[in-house]
Amino acid sequence: MLFDDRRISNNVVYTSGQLKIIRIMKNSHLKNILKNMLCVMATLLMLQNCKVKNNDSDEAVNNDIIEVITNVMDFQSVDTIPSGWTTFKYINKSNEPHFFLLEKYPENKFLEDGQKEIFPIFQKGMDLINNGNSEEGFAAFGDLPAWYPQIVFKGGSGLVSPKKTSLTTIKMEPGYYVMECYVKMANGTFHSVMGMEKQLIVTSENNNNSEPKADIKVTLSSTKGYIIDKPIQKGNQTISVYFEDQIVHENFVGHDLNLIKIEDGVILENIENWMNWANPKGLISPAPQGVTFLGGVNDMPAGSLAFLNVSLDPGKYAFVSEVPNTLSKNMLVTFIVTE
Repeated sequence: MLFDDRRISNNVVYTSGQLKIIRIMKNSHLKNILKNMLCVMATLLMLQNCKVKNNDSDEAVNNDIIEVITNVMDFQSVDTIPSGWTTFKYINKSNEPHFFLLEKYPENKFLEDGQKEIFPIFQKGMDLINNGNSEEGFAAFGDLPAWYPQIVFKGGSGLVSPKKTSLTTIKMEPGYYVMECYVKMANGTFHSVMGMEKQLIVTSENNNNSEPKADIKVTLSSTKGYIIDKPIQKGNQTISVYFEDQIVHENFVGHDLNLIKIEDGVILENIENWMNWANPKGLISPAPQGVTFLGGVNDMPAGSLAFLNVSLDPGKYAFVSEVPNTLSKNMLVTFIVTE
């Protein structure tokens, strides 16, 4: 109910103006008439403004969207959300491609620990790789803390091009998360080192949102790559992404799914090379010409399910993973959306 200056009397909500009338009529027989009228008004307003459950369906209503906004090198969003099916609307207002990966931290570890013990190690290794010392660079990752393997990647948005927006739905479990983007600046510095990391606390309170219904189903497999159940049509599409399994690939991350629109003349091998962050020229600004990133579902454990909602115009598209050798792994798959 949307009253201003609300008061409660006899389990009925009145405005201060309504209570003033009641006090004036206190010693009058009209008092009871007025109270009855106000009770009816309050009941009608309650029915108008409250959600009434449909007796013919047990489905919850999906109306919770968590906005995540990047202006430059930042994540602007709420700090705490309830658990359950959650749609993240990622709005990239910046001039560079970004994503966000949700990392579930182990107990008693927080963003500050990652800033001290994880991000600098990755940047040190990347600097060595960029300078041509690949062996030393990969060896530097051996200095990661003992608790690092306990971090669980729980999805998030795939890559989103500048001035684009994505919608990704994930079933969030209670816990402490860190939201991170590790796309690289032109000089090889990870965005996370520049401030693109943020904590997110998921409470045990459930939002009661229901699982989305998929128009297209995609299965991810380390041995079979992407398996798409049927042709993808133009218009608004909800794409489910199921992780049949998960492995650590050669660049220390698991497979994911990024949706891209491709212009004519784009060489697929250039996309493949760019998607590997461990490549000195990989995952670095700017993205390959002729490629527009439209979001996706980031790295998740085996058995996980998430959803991507997109509106597709006719044209050439692809799903691609952020791992090496995507073409041979069937993790760079093109498709055509027709009229």
